[in-house]
Amino acid sequence: MAAQKDLYDAIVIGAGIQGCFTAYHLAKHRKRVLLLEQFFLPHSRGSSHGQSRIIRRAYPEDFYTQMMAECYQIWAQLEHEAGTQLYRQTGLLLLGMKENAELKIIQATLSRQGVEHRCLPSEELKQRFPNIRLARGEVGLLEKSGGVLYADKALRALQDAIRQLGGIVHDGEKVMEIKPGLLVMVKTTSRSYQAKSLIITAGPWTNRLLRPLGIELPLQTLRINVCYWREKVPGSYGVSQAFPCFLGFGLAPYHIYGLPSGEYPGLMKNTPDEHFILDRHPKYDNIVIGAGFSGHGFKLSPVVGKILYELSMKLMPSYDLTPFRISRFPRLGKAHI
Repeated sequence: MAAQKDLYDAIVIGAGIQGCFTAYHLAKHRKRVLLLEQFFLPHSRGSSHGQSRIIRRAYPEDFYTQMMAECYQIWAQLEHEAGTQLYRQTGLLLLGMKENAELKIIQATLSRQGVEHRCLPSEELKQRFPNIRLARGEVGLLEKSGGVLYADKALRALQDAIRQLGGIVHDGEKVMEIKPGLLVMVKTTSRSYQAKSLIITAGPWTNRLLRPLGIELPLQTLRINVCYWREKVPGSYGVSQAFPCFLGFGLAPYHIYGLPSGEYPGLMKNTPDEHFILDRHPKYDNIVIGAGFSGHGFKLSPVVGKILYELSMKLMPSYDLTPFRISRFPRLGKAHI
């Protein structure tokens, strides 16, 4: 039996944004939580690093749009607690041909969910955003609540909040072994710990931790190209000029995202983009898995962290988790566990 000081209510593996928000919710509810990170913080090896991310409620799926309503509230709460700006409203401009199916679905979802938005026909789009070169027949959909999250600042604020709430953060400590049981044992490069529950939010290292536990998830690590484009006229694509974040459909195999200049003055960020996994291990119900976030996980992390906290504490989840269950992968049957 581990010494009492090494026994936790929960251990979270992975200090990216999902792991941090999970630990934050646990600490908020006065749980004894340990957050483990294999690299020394801060680092750039996961998908949570960088200065900015888009935040939006524009999704084809109703459940993401619904989750985002609470996400905005939690982001605002964290911003208040940290005393620093973590979100800037710029609006989000979705671009596509008038007949684009996904654009139509998103517009219908926003309408159903009561999210403020405006459809912009080609002529109005040209007048409002003259510095965007449009394809013939291209139209716009403007979601007013869209904007920019300051990612690095958010991670720092969360890690500080976890410590202030009594949580413990250990970086530079790689997990070497997990032993399931009534108490889960986690052995790292430094020492061993025990916890009533374990939450794995290890990004591309998730399957390395899960294979010895008899399961492998169909996860694919995505490498996304991030480009910074120099402004011909400095400031013309900045937030001060009311230039929005944007998302283009049908221009490439992936969606093309862009953010106004701000990270690096005079340079504008541009990047390409399915459902997460939020579930308990099929065999060990005190081991919880959060995975598959690359692409749109950052903005949703406040609610994802809340759900992972609820799963780890055996509470009723706040949302229907059917789209996020491991059981949706038919090949991951009992033979894999």
